[in-house]
Amino acid sequence: MTSSRDQQRRRAELRRRDLRRRSALAGEASAAAAEVETALDGAGDAEAAAFFDVDNTIMQGATIFHLARGLHRRRFFTTREILGAAYKQAYFRVVGVEDPAHMESARSSALSFIEGHTVAELQELGEEIFDEAMAHRIWPGTRALAQSHVDRGQRVWLVTAAPVEIAQIIARRLGLTGALGTVAEHVDGVYTGRLVGEMLHGPAKAEAVKAIAAREGLDLSRCAAYSDSANDLPMLSLVGDPCAVNPDHKLRAHARAMGWRIRDYRTGRKAARAGMIATALGGAATGAVAAGIALRPRRR
Repeated sequence: MTSSRDQQRRRAELRRRDLRRRSALAGEASAAAAEVETALDGAGDAEAAAFFDVDNTIMQGATIFHLARGLHRRRFFTTREILGAAYKQAYFRVVGVEDPAHMESARSSALSFIEGHTVAELQELGEEIFDEAMAHRIWPGTRALAQSHVDRGQRVWLVTAAPVEIAQIIARRLGLTGALGTVAEHVDGVYTGRLVGEMLHGPAKAEAVKAIAAREGLDLSRCAAYSDSANDLPMLSLVGDPCAVNPDHKLRAHARAMGWRIRDYRTGRKAARAGMIATALGGAATGAVAAGIALRPRRR
């Protein structure tokens, strides 16, 4: 007779396999959706590239917070709706609940916001919200790092859990090659409310980088990657030149141990405050909203 412990182990292994499958699918979908904004000329370095996380690496704060605030101001959703989704995500992160049914419920609650809106609608609003809430939050130091790769004739991609449509806007405004982000399914330009694979987070980012490297003929040992979070260690560990930017405590310790470059563009006060707040809230809020790209209008 199979013991309860054996059943738990089997369920855990099935969850891990499902997560790996979703991560691989998310990475492949993001690479396929990557919009190349800037082509290399004949003098470009075709085998080297750089990959930049966005939240607290390229830009102060979380992309999805700025997007959600802009949509809220436009009365696209109620405060109760977004707080309910954020609470569920925060509960799972803090308490550590791993029940698949509960996790799928939280995921579905975020996805419920997206259904029925168009890709064009999100892109138009994303342009407006970038101008009003994101442009002035770009870290000059990290932007200079990205530009240094462009100046050397290398391609530069953003890699983020934020919606790929928003990530592409940021990449285009910064003059970068393109972006890898979370991909939401849409049919005839209308969102269905489902993700393709998973959010582009953690291992899924590494899968996206591997997929685009294979597609573009990149030598990852000659590539660089930049992030502020230990969650991005899978991506950072893929490349020959990883760099911790505005790092959290865990990533800073790992970078020091590995001899990686570290760049911090925050003041001492900002660094301390960001570390505490990001740990408590950043991932939860991103998980709550990143899947819900274009939020549902308030019912009347």
